[in-house]
Amino acid sequence: MSNSSLVVYTKLSPNCTKPRNHAIDTISIHCMAGNLSVEACLGLPRFQNYDPVNGASCNYAIDSKGRIGLGVDEANRSWCTSSKTNDHRAITIEVANNGGAPDWPVSDEAYKALIVLVADICKRNKIKRLLWNGDKALIGQVDKQNMTVHRWFAAKACPGNYLYNRHTDIANQVNKLIEEEVKPVDKLDNTPDSYAKETINWALQNKILLGDDTGNLKLHEPVTRQDVLVFIKRTYDLMK
Repeated sequence: MSNSSLVVYTKLSPNCTKPRNHAIDTISIHCMAGNLSVEACLGLPRFQNYDPVNGASCNYAIDSKGRIGLGVDEANRSWCTSSKTNDHRAITIEVANNGGAPDWPVSDEAYKALIVLVADICKRNKIKRLLWNGDKALIGQVDKQNMTVHRWFAAKACPGNYLYNRHTDIANQVNKLIEEEVKPVDKLDNTPDSYAKETINWALQNKILLGDDTGNLKLHEPVTRQDVLVFIKRTYDLMK
Protein backbone atom coordinates (compact mmCIF):
# COMPACT_ATOMS: atom_id res chain seq x y z
CA MET A 1 0.00 0.00 0.00
CA SER A 2 1.54 3.27 -1.14
CA ASN A 3 1.47 6.80 0.22
CA SER A 4 0.79 9.93 -1.79
CA SER A 5 3.60 11.29 -3.93
CA LEU A 6 2.27 14.78 -3.11
CA VAL A 7 3.88 14.67 0.34
CA VAL A 8 6.62 17.25 0.96
CA TYR A 9 7.26 16.50 4.64
CA THR A 10 7.11 13.31 6.71
CA LYS A 11 7.10 12.91 10.49
CA LEU A 12 5.54 9.62 11.49
CA SER A 13 3.62 9.29 14.73
CA PRO A 14 4.03 6.34 17.12
CA ASN A 15 0.30 6.64 17.83
CA CYS A 16 -1.06 4.29 15.23
CA THR A 17 -2.16 0.69 14.75
CA LYS A 18 -0.08 -1.47 12.40
CA PRO A 19 -1.52 -2.55 10.07
CA ARG A 20 -5.07 -1.32 9.62
CA ASN A 21 -7.60 -4.17 9.62
CA HIS A 22 -9.84 -2.91 6.83
CA ALA A 23 -9.41 -1.84 3.24
CA ILE A 24 -9.35 1.91 2.70
CA ASP A 25 -12.79 2.93 1.50
CA THR A 26 -13.53 6.14 3.45
CA ILE A 27 -12.21 9.70 3.68
CA SER A 28 -12.36 11.67 6.95
CA ILE A 29 -11.46 15.36 6.73
CA HIS A 30 -10.54 17.15 9.97
CA CYS A 31 -9.57 20.68 10.93
CA MET A 32 -6.48 21.51 12.98
CA ALA A 33 -8.30 24.26 14.94
CA GLY A 34 -5.20 26.34 14.31
CA ASN A 35 -3.07 27.73 11.50
CA LEU A 36 -0.19 25.28 11.78
CA SER A 37 2.43 24.32 9.25
CA VAL A 38 2.68 20.63 8.46
CA GLU A 39 5.88 20.53 10.53
CA ALA A 40 4.15 22.07 13.55
CA CYS A 41 1.03 19.94 13.23
CA LEU A 42 2.79 16.60 12.85
CA GLY A 43 5.24 17.59 15.58
CA LEU A 44 2.56 18.25 18.22
CA PRO A 45 3.25 16.40 21.50
CA ARG A 46 -0.08 14.57 21.30
CA PHE A 47 1.03 13.24 17.92
CA GLN A 48 4.64 12.46 18.77
CA ASN A 49 4.43 11.27 22.39
CA TYR A 50 3.18 7.71 22.51
CA ASP A 51 0.01 7.55 24.57
CA PRO A 52 -2.38 4.63 24.03
CA VAL A 53 -5.14 6.47 25.90
CA ASN A 54 -4.96 10.11 24.83
CA GLY A 55 -2.54 9.98 21.92
CA ALA A 56 -3.62 11.14 18.49
CA SER A 57 -2.38 11.09 14.91
CA CYS A 58 -3.50 11.54 11.31
CA ASN A 59 -2.54 10.06 7.98
CA TYR A 60 -2.03 13.44 6.30
CA ALA A 61 -1.83 17.13 7.20
CA ILE A 62 -2.28 20.13 4.91
CA ASP A 63 -1.15 23.62 5.86
CA SER A 64 -2.42 26.99 4.66
CA LYS A 65 0.22 27.12 1.93
CA GLY A 66 -1.16 23.90 0.48
CA ARG A 67 1.81 21.81 1.60
CA ILE A 68 1.05 18.19 2.42
CA GLY A 69 2.65 16.17 5.22
CA LEU A 70 2.50 12.48 6.11
CA GLY A 71 1.92 11.49 9.74
CA VAL A 72 0.84 7.84 9.47
CA ASP A 73 1.43 5.52 6.54
CA GLU A 74 -1.74 4.66 4.64
CA ALA A 75 -1.13 1.01 5.47
CA ASN A 76 -1.69 1.83 9.14
CA ARG A 77 -4.66 3.12 11.13
CA SER A 78 -4.32 6.63 12.52
CA TRP A 79 -5.93 7.62 15.82
CA CYS A 80 -8.00 10.54 14.64
CA THR A 81 -11.80 10.33 14.64
CA SER A 82 -12.54 8.86 18.12
CA SER A 83 -13.71 5.71 16.33
CA LYS A 84 -11.44 2.70 15.90
CA THR A 85 -13.82 1.25 13.32
CA ASN A 86 -13.81 4.40 11.23
CA ASP A 87 -10.08 4.96 11.52
CA HIS A 88 -9.32 1.42 10.37
CA ARG A 89 -11.11 2.04 7.07
CA ALA A 90 -10.52 5.78 6.61
CA ILE A 91 -7.73 8.02 5.46
CA THR A 92 -7.69 10.94 7.89
CA ILE A 93 -6.60 14.41 6.85
CA GLU A 94 -5.96 17.40 9.12
CA VAL A 95 -6.36 20.79 7.39
CA ALA A 96 -4.99 24.06 8.80
CA ASN A 97 -7.42 26.90 9.55
CA ASN A 98 -6.73 30.51 8.58
CA GLY A 99 -9.63 31.67 10.76
CA GLY A 100 -11.24 30.64 14.03
CA ALA A 101 -14.54 29.50 15.49
CA PRO A 102 -17.28 28.92 14.70
CA ASP A 103 -16.57 28.26 11.01
CA TRP A 104 -12.86 27.38 11.08
CA PRO A 105 -12.25 28.40 7.43
CA VAL A 106 -9.28 27.22 5.39
CA SER A 107 -7.18 28.99 2.76
CA ASP A 108 -7.80 28.56 -0.96
CA GLU A 109 -4.40 26.88 -1.24
CA ALA A 110 -5.27 24.37 1.47
CA TYR A 111 -8.66 23.67 -0.11
CA LYS A 112 -7.15 23.06 -3.55
CA ALA A 113 -4.49 20.79 -2.07
CA LEU A 114 -7.19 18.87 -0.21
CA ILE A 115 -9.08 18.20 -3.45
CA VAL A 116 -5.96 16.97 -5.24
CA LEU A 117 -4.83 14.83 -2.28
CA VAL A 118 -8.23 13.16 -1.83
CA ALA A 119 -8.44 12.43 -5.56
CA ASP A 120 -4.98 10.87 -5.42
CA ILE A 121 -5.99 8.74 -2.42
CA CYS A 122 -9.15 7.59 -4.16
CA LYS A 123 -7.36 6.68 -7.39
CA ARG A 124 -4.67 4.64 -5.66
CA ASN A 125 -7.14 2.85 -3.38
CA LYS A 126 -9.68 2.08 -6.14
CA ILE A 127 -12.39 4.33 -4.68
CA LYS A 128 -14.38 4.97 -7.85
CA ARG A 129 -16.50 7.84 -6.53
CA LEU A 130 -16.59 10.00 -3.43
CA LEU A 131 -20.08 10.06 -1.93
CA TRP A 132 -21.57 12.47 0.60
CA ASN A 133 -25.12 12.74 1.94
CA GLY A 134 -24.43 14.34 5.33
CA ASP A 135 -26.19 11.39 6.97
CA LYS A 136 -24.69 9.88 10.12
CA ALA A 137 -26.97 6.86 9.72
CA LEU A 138 -25.02 5.88 6.59
CA ILE A 139 -21.69 5.38 8.37
CA GLY A 140 -20.08 2.24 6.96
CA GLN A 141 -22.44 2.02 3.99
CA VAL A 142 -19.77 3.11 1.56
CA ASP A 143 -21.89 2.40 -1.50
CA LYS A 144 -24.08 5.30 -0.33
CA GLN A 145 -21.63 7.51 1.58
CA ASN A 146 -17.88 7.13 1.99
CA MET A 147 -17.04 10.39 3.76
CA THR A 148 -17.24 10.72 7.54
CA VAL A 149 -16.61 13.55 10.01
CA HIS A 150 -15.21 13.64 13.53
CA ARG A 151 -18.31 15.36 14.95
CA TRP A 152 -20.28 12.16 14.29
CA PHE A 153 -18.12 10.19 16.73
CA ALA A 154 -17.38 12.74 19.46
CA ALA A 155 -18.57 16.07 20.86
CA LYS A 156 -16.41 18.05 18.44
CA ALA A 157 -16.96 20.88 15.97
CA CYS A 158 -14.47 19.17 13.64
CA PRO A 159 -14.07 19.67 10.73
CA GLY A 160 -15.64 23.08 11.31
CA ASN A 161 -18.64 24.44 9.43
CA TYR A 162 -16.53 25.78 6.56
CA LEU A 163 -15.33 22.34 5.47
CA TYR A 164 -18.44 20.47 6.62
CA ASN A 165 -20.68 22.62 4.43
CA ARG A 166 -18.37 22.07 1.47
CA HIS A 167 -18.30 18.28 1.54
CA THR A 168 -20.63 18.11 -1.46
CA ASP A 169 -18.33 20.42 -3.41
CA ILE A 170 -15.29 18.43 -2.30
CA ALA A 171 -16.90 15.21 -3.52
CA ASN A 172 -17.88 16.79 -6.84
CA GLN A 173 -14.43 18.22 -7.51
CA VAL A 174 -12.69 15.00 -6.50
CA ASN A 175 -14.98 12.97 -8.73
CA LYS A 176 -14.13 15.18 -11.71
CA LEU A 177 -10.45 14.41 -11.18
CA ILE A 178 -11.17 10.69 -10.77
CA GLU A 179 -13.22 10.64 -13.97
CA GLU A 180 -10.46 12.40 -15.90
CA GLU A 181 -8.03 9.71 -14.79
CA VAL A 182 -10.18 6.66 -15.45
CA LYS A 183 -12.10 7.84 -18.50
CA PRO A 184 -11.75 5.09 -21.10
CA VAL A 185 -9.96 5.87 -24.33
CA ASP A 186 -12.54 6.81 -26.91
CA LYS A 187 -12.75 4.85 -30.12
CA LEU A 188 -10.76 6.45 -32.89
CA ASP A 189 -12.75 9.18 -34.58
CA ASN A 190 -11.17 9.57 -38.01
CA THR A 191 -14.37 10.84 -39.61
CA PRO A 192 -13.90 14.38 -40.95
CA ASP A 193 -16.60 17.01 -40.71
CA SER A 194 -18.49 17.45 -43.97
CA TYR A 195 -16.85 20.77 -44.86
CA ALA A 196 -13.35 19.25 -44.57
CA LYS A 197 -13.93 15.83 -46.09
CA GLU A 198 -12.56 16.64 -49.55
CA THR A 199 -9.46 18.32 -48.14
CA ILE A 200 -8.80 15.50 -45.68
CA ASN A 201 -9.02 12.92 -48.45
CA TRP A 202 -6.55 14.97 -50.52
CA ALA A 203 -4.15 15.22 -47.57
CA LEU A 204 -4.37 11.48 -47.00
CA GLN A 205 -3.79 10.62 -50.64
CA ASN A 206 -0.74 12.86 -50.78
CA LYS A 207 0.58 11.65 -47.41
CA ILE A 208 0.47 15.10 -45.88
CA LEU A 209 -1.79 13.81 -43.15
CA LEU A 210 -0.65 10.59 -41.53
CA GLY A 211 -1.93 8.91 -38.40
CA ASP A 212 0.09 7.97 -35.35
CA ASP A 213 1.11 4.41 -34.46
CA THR A 214 -2.45 3.60 -33.36
CA GLY A 215 -4.00 4.91 -36.57
CA ASN A 216 -5.39 8.03 -34.94
CA LEU A 217 -5.50 10.93 -37.41
CA LYS A 218 -6.20 13.35 -34.53
CA LEU A 219 -8.75 15.19 -36.66
CA HIS A 220 -10.57 16.56 -33.65
CA GLU A 221 -7.60 17.35 -31.43
CA PRO A 222 -5.67 20.63 -30.99
CA VAL A 223 -2.81 21.29 -33.42
CA THR A 224 0.66 21.81 -31.96
CA ARG A 225 3.57 23.72 -33.47
CA GLN A 226 5.18 20.38 -34.24
CA ASP A 227 2.11 19.38 -36.23
CA VAL A 228 2.19 22.63 -38.21
CA LEU A 229 5.86 22.21 -39.10
CA VAL A 230 5.30 18.61 -40.19
CA PHE A 231 2.39 19.66 -42.43
CA ILE A 232 4.49 22.46 -43.97
CA LYS A 233 7.41 20.12 -44.64
CA ARG A 234 5.23 17.45 -46.23
CA THR A 235 3.48 20.03 -48.41
CA TYR A 236 6.86 21.46 -49.45
CA ASP A 237 8.12 17.99 -50.38
CA LEU A 238 4.96 17.39 -52.43
CA MET A 239 5.56 20.56 -54.47
CA LYS A 240 9.13 19.68 -55.44
